[in-house]
Amino acid sequence: MDTEAPHTQRGHSSPREGQGRPRSAFSRTAGGAPSEGPDPDRPSGRQLTWRRAGALGVICTVFLLLFSNFVVQPFLIPSHSMEPTLRVGDRVLVNKLAYRFGDQPRRGDLVVFDGTGSFVRERAGGSPVGELVQGAASALGLAEPSDTDFVKRVVGVGGDDVVCCDAGGRVSVNGVPLDEPYLYPGDAPSKVPFRIVVPLGTLWVMGDHRSQSRDSRDHLGEPGGGMVPVEKVIGRADWIGWPVSRWGAVGGGHG
Repeated sequence: MDTEAPHTQRGHSSPREGQGRPRSAFSRTAGGAPSEGPDPDRPSGRQLTWRRAGALGVICTVFLLLFSNFVVQPFLIPSHSMEPTLRVGDRVLVNKLAYRFGDQPRRGDLVVFDGTGSFVRERAGGSPVGELVQGAASALGLAEPSDTDFVKRVVGVGGDDVVCCDAGGRVSVNGVPLDEPYLYPGDAPSKVPFRIVVPLGTLWVMGDHRSQSRDSRDHLGEPGGGMVPVEKVIGRADWIGWPVSRWGAVGGGHG
């Protein structure tokens, strides 16, 4: 009699339904590719945001510097010499394209110019870094302009015969008395008598607040005779950009 019971097979059986498969070293995404954890060497989103903001700030600053150097520059008014037209703290926008394409300054224009050699003497150069920082800040209207930059009103252009004063106490140009409604209330057109013929290529300029302005009149006895070379004109002050309450165009007073 065969008493040997049948052997039971013991092999690797497949998992029963409901049991999970063993997990591998990498979990897989829906597409079958292993998903990796966060890379400690990769910049975080916050770092990227700060970097982008910094790069954007640099680009904007460079753009504004180029724009102010070639097109329109803010100019901070530092003194009372142009009141009431311009007040201390006003920021005027200087149009640097106004005279770049053949046009010339006209009587009544408000011009910003470099007074080196006409209003102030040539000076030895200072610290290059300090001048660079000062120049950038003034170009953006954040600091007072260089002490060689001035804003005045053109009273006479090349060839004009400018006289003060006529029988009515007025400044006259080529025998025609000027109507100057922009003068500071109570100021005389000039307490300093003068008669000059403006050389070609130069300008005779004066401030609107005549009693507080150092202008062409104060440099009559100096080299250049108080005349500003046209080539030293930086641009024309066309608008008041700040404060908001004073937004508007700055018009010329006479032609």
